[in-house]
Amino acid sequence: MRKQWLTLLVTVPMAFLPHLSSAKGCLKGAAVGGVVGHVAGHHAVAGAAIGCVVGHTRAKVKDREAAQAAPQASPPPPGAGTQK
Repeated sequence: MRKQWLTLLVTVPMAFLPHLSSAKGCLKGAAVGGVVGHVAGHHAVAGAAIGCVVGHTRAKVKDREAAQAAPQASPPPPGAGTQK
């Protein structure tokens, strides 16, 4: 009974934390890592954990590169848009 309460005490707060559920790349990385870990010696859980970390890191790098590649919006020159 104590183990059930401890599990509930740990998992319920995590369910309400939005930043844990928005880990980009984690699901795909965990799926691939789980399969690779299973094939490489029945280490599916360890492979899924490592795959989640790697997938999340790669998604962050991809987002950062996309933000740098996007053209920066420059402010209009002074007087542009005013009509006399």
